[in-house]
Amino acid sequence: MFINLSTDPNIKPRLVGELGDLSHAQVSSGEFKYGRGTEIFGEAEPADYIYQVIEGAVRTYKLLSDGRRQIGAFHLPGDIFGLDNGDFHRFTAEAIVDTTVRLVKRQSLERVAKSDPGLILSLLTMTTANLRHVENHILLLGCTTARERVAAFLLEMNGRLTSAGVIALPMGRRDIADYLGLTLETVSRMFGALERKGHLKFLDDSRQRQIVILNAAGLTELDAPRKHRRLKRKHTPSVG
Repeated sequence: MFINLSTDPNIKPRLVGELGDLSHAQVSSGEFKYGRGTEIFGEAEPADYIYQVIEGAVRTYKLLSDGRRQIGAFHLPGDIFGLDNGDFHRFTAEAIVDTTVRLVKRQSLERVAKSDPGLILSLLTMTTANLRHVENHILLLGCTTARERVAAFLLEMNGRLTSAGVIALPMGRRDIADYLGLTLETVSRMFGALERKGHLKFLDDSRQRQIVILNAAGLTELDAPRKHRRLKRKHTPSVG
């Protein structure tokens, strides 16, 4: 279920960052609220809009041929998504929790960009940020152990979600598992192991989604083998 908030005269556009710099008089946009688990767009549907999370969280994923789900990214408040290189979406996007999203019509952006070099630069910046997320996720999936993957995920969320020292995860462990390419049981086991080692603690909530990082340096050390392998590949000369 979704609600069109643009029909409410009391709701004002709340775009932030690069999209927030755009002129709303020139760019066609609207604000929608999606209930938990509601699809925002589907794979292979026309990519007519660019999206920004205002409140809540969004997952983008693809169903693999064997029925497994691979989550490509978690989009949090302020994040842009739906910037596909083509006319159709390659992933499906769903609201993880009750989520408010701003939609900007792609055609109106392209029309304004023809006469506004600043907008072209903004679009390039947004595209680059999305590519950076993709690259980081590829590197994360290159971790050889479950411990490294979970540590890297926690460090990522610590940088993106922490408020007043607490990581409030909107996603559950099934989502985390599908993002890391692990099983639900493995993710739960790794969380428990990291808690016992004193790297983190869970606050008193039934779903264990509020986390305090007690030893960020310890998590960084766990993630170090991944960084070491990347640097080694970068500096190893080719033979032949």
